[in-house]
Amino acid sequence: MTQPTGCYVAHVASKDGDGLVEAFLREPRRYTSHQVADLAGVPVYRARRFWRALGFANVADDAVEFTESDVEALKTLLGMVSSGVYDEEHVLLMARSLGRATTRLAESQAELGVEALDQAGVPLADRPRAWRRRAERVVPDLARLLVYAWQRQLAAAAGRIADQDMSAVRLSVGFADLVAFTRLSRQITAAELARLIDRFEGRSADIVTSSGGRVVKTLGDSVLFVADKAHVSAEIALRLVETHARGRDMPELRVGLAAGPVMWRMGDVFGTTVNLASRLTALSLPGTILADPELAEELEGDRAFRLRAVDRLSVRGLGELVPFTVARAEPA
Repeated sequence: MTQPTGCYVAHVASKDGDGLVEAFLREPRRYTSHQVADLAGVPVYRARRFWRALGFANVADDAVEFTESDVEALKTLLGMVSSGVYDEEHVLLMARSLGRATTRLAESQAELGVEALDQAGVPLADRPRAWRRRAERVVPDLARLLVYAWQRQLAAAAGRIADQDMSAVRLSVGFADLVAFTRLSRQITAAELARLIDRFEGRSADIVTSSGGRVVKTLGDSVLFVADKAHVSAEIALRLVETHARGRDMPELRVGLAAGPVMWRMGDVFGTTVNLASRLTALSLPGTILADPELAEELEGDRAFRLRAVDRLSVRGLGELVPFTVARAEPA
């Protein structure tokens, strides 16, 4: 399929007459894609590379969709290249990372806005006006919170990796998922499913972060997390299983743990260790934690846990190994 020409810009799903676009952008649209490129001093094809990297939707060449902020954003990206801070490929990678992160953030905030209007009983015909009022009230606060959270996260990440070789960081990786989630999702309403996912993701994130681990990503019915030490990942896994087992109408959880070299890339983790944790999760019984031999060896002698070898298993794509179940040590 031939892609339409044009620069890329985010749209609010509404009619132009509703004024929602300006309400959220907080400034008027006055430029076409070619005008933005001219003002930034680059050919339009180069400008489009950056807009595509940010993940914005196509607009026609003659559409007046862009603001002063769009011009400044393009100049900022180009300035990072011309100053030598990054080369262009790294700037594009950074733009893609920003696009992915902010797309998910914006979608979740828009969904919460819809839920708030539903709960308030706002009729559909009155939604555009209600959205404009909401934009005026919350966008400035959300913008400040976004910058605050990003700076805090960046400071923490830089502190962790400043002196590390990111091509081969050694971590403990955990992968947890809800048992029989697909079957359950067909048996409950969409609203009930949304509440279940919210509870699962919220509780899981709280447990991982409060225990000293880091959530890499959530996938609805599963969570991928990492920790610097094996005993931290084991404690997280046990708390996840125990907490979700107490939850009303919550499916049982199963967890796979593995330790070894991990490659970080654009906020995600890759490598055999990650694949092994995922495969062990699929082989775990409900309410059970399976650890690979390497992580189990690191836990050996730790009186907080009880390890038990299980039968040799064939792990798809990774061969055979003897994993260990991880449980809390029985009280003396």
